[in-house]
Amino acid sequence: MLNKVADAAPHRVDAARKIIRSLNANARIIETSHSDVPAGAILNTGLFDFEKAQEHPMWAKELYGFADHVPKTEEYGVKSFVYRARQPFDPSRILALLNGDLPGVIRAKGHFWIATRPEWAAEFSLAGSLSSVKPLGTWWASVPRDRWPDQDGARTYMIEHWSEPWGDRRQEIVFIGADIDWPRLKARLDAALVPEHLAPSPDMLPDLPDAFPVWRRTEAAA
Repeated sequence: MLNKVADAAPHRVDAARKIIRSLNANARIIETSHSDVPAGAILNTGLFDFEKAQEHPMWAKELYGFADHVPKTEEYGVKSFVYRARQPFDPSRILALLNGDLPGVIRAKGHFWIATRPEWAAEFSLAGSLSSVKPLGTWWASVPRDRWPDQDGARTYMIEHWSEPWGDRRQEIVFIGADIDWPRLKARLDAALVPEHLAPSPDMLPDLPDAFPVWRRTEAAA
C-alpha cells in the first residue's frame, strides 16, 4: 500500500513505485492518500507467495556473470552487494548471522557451504522478515569424477567455477536493500569463515558445533 500519494511530488511517487517493483515485481500496488483502502483489498487476499517473493530479477544478473549490470534502482537508494568467498563458514557463526539483524537488507539470496558438511550446497533466502535455509544438493567436488556429467556445458560450468583446493564449493550471496553498511556486513561475513590455518583443505576441516537441521537427499531434490 503506497500512502500519501497526494502529498508527494509526482517524481517521488514514481520513485516509490520503481523501488517497490525492484523489490517485488509482482506486487499489487494500491495507491492512496489517507490509508483509505477497503479491508478486503489487503486482508486475507491469498496473494502473497513466499516462493515467488524469493525470486528476483537481480539474482541472476548479480550472481551469474553480468559484471556490467547496474541496477536502475540505485538512484533511489536501493543497492545490491554480492558476497563471495571460498573458505567454509563456521556453522554457529553463519547461522547466528543469517538469523540475526541485517540492517538495511530487504532481500537476500544465494548459496553457501559450512565446514561440517563439505558435500552440501545450501541456499539462503530472505524476503522482508521471512528467511529460510534449505539444501540445494551436493557440490561436484564431492562427487567421484566417474560420475560427472559428460555434457560439454556442464563440464564448462564446473571448470569456470573450479578453484583448488575447494573445487566448486563457494559462498555467493547477494544482498539487496537501502542504506546497507556493506563494509560492516562484509566484515561480519568474513568473520564467520573458518580461518585458512584451521581449514586448509576439504580433508582437513575442524569438528565444530553444528545447529543446522539435518539435510536429506529427498529434501534437496524436492
